[in-house]
Amino acid sequence: MTIALIGFVVLFLLLFFGFPLALALGFVGYFGFGYLIAFKPAGAMVAQITWDTLSSYSLSVLPLFLLMGNLVNHAGLSRELYAASNAFVGHRRGGLAIATIIACGGFAAVCGSSLATAATMSAIALPSMKRYGYSDSLSAGSVAAGGTLGILIPPSVIMVIYGSITETSIGQLFIAGIVPGVMGILLYILAVIAVVTLRPEAGPRGPRLAWRERFAALGTVWTTLVLFIVVIGGIYLGVFTATEAAGVGATGAFFIALLRRTLTVRSLLKLLLETARTTAMLMAVLVGALIFSNFVNVAGVPSAVVQFINGFGLSPMGVILLLIVFYLVLGAVFDSLAMILLTVPVFFPLVVGLGFDPIWFGILVVVVVEISLITPPIGMNIFVIRTVLHNVKTTEIYKGILPFIAADFIRLALIVLLPWLVLYLPQQMAQ
Repeated sequence: MTIALIGFVVLFLLLFFGFPLALALGFVGYFGFGYLIAFKPAGAMVAQITWDTLSSYSLSVLPLFLLMGNLVNHAGLSRELYAASNAFVGHRRGGLAIATIIACGGFAAVCGSSLATAATMSAIALPSMKRYGYSDSLSAGSVAAGGTLGILIPPSVIMVIYGSITETSIGQLFIAGIVPGVMGILLYILAVIAVVTLRPEAGPRGPRLAWRERFAALGTVWTTLVLFIVVIGGIYLGVFTATEAAGVGATGAFFIALLRRTLTVRSLLKLLLETARTTAMLMAVLVGALIFSNFVNVAGVPSAVVQFINGFGLSPMGVILLLIVFYLVLGAVFDSLAMILLTVPVFFPLVVGLGFDPIWFGILVVVVVEISLITPPIGMNIFVIRTVLHNVKTTEIYKGILPFIAADFIRLALIVLLPWLVLYLPQQMAQ
């Protein structure tokens, strides 16, 4: 355990001084494993993990879903999703903020990244809300909170990482994220309604469109809806696996971009290169995390954590609440991906040993990580929005996020108290 503690300290120091996450994890994992066992087996372990990860069939979902999101974004669907949502609710008080939440949910269904969702919708929604006199706090809060849906509503990059680390079905994780994702959208909308009820000036009404214009706007996003239904519906009905669904999604997004005439040879090569770069980064991080996980397991950290927590005499639910508190504290100072990679290998054996479902725990972790994305001082979505709202104080953004954090805590409580909300759909999946 002394060596393990030294390893964690070294890892945190490396990250603090800006060392790349993948290299920091791999470096500490290799030398820690080598010190405890021997350096020749450590080298063989690194080689084996690298080969197994990079040649994994199940992980091919990663580049394919990333490519799908890039193609959909390039086709301009994100802007059309916002326009369609705005056409139906923009005339209501707080309607533009509600439209932003709905559009974020729609974009998340074909994107899989929280930061990408927040960045995309910031550029689209924030100028529109500013033009209609929305308060900076409500504008920033709705985009920041809506952006978090990117890692929960399937497909989700974080779920792929969690499924790979824990050997949990990625397809079941995707299906399990649907109900909590919809709950998030509804609770965020209620948060907007609560804000504009208390402060009507924060979200003025926009223009009311005729029904013909509303349906015309809705008609532009049907391709996104069809793509989501085919991909997720195919997984749910057992028509194809998550990996095959990723291939179908990427192919569908490619043809959508072709039909919209937004794709050229140059732009396609650019999108492929961007997808390859992101995939390489995520794969490198995953390899480093698995190397570090082996070191942690050899050092006996999971069993030590079990003994430490058992010393408190907590019930299984008490342990879950303790872990939630730990994640919330850690999320205030740590990146979401780093949180998953550092903690899941340690906590997963404990949680499964207590009898909790790994699918349920995965969704619980993702929801807590969602909260960390908008939690001061390191909430990554906050910094994304800060790059767009140059003249707005960070404290104003923090103030706007508070109602949405409250909504997140309500959803978190429901998931903890009513696990069937998460598990019902995966249990009904065709095998």
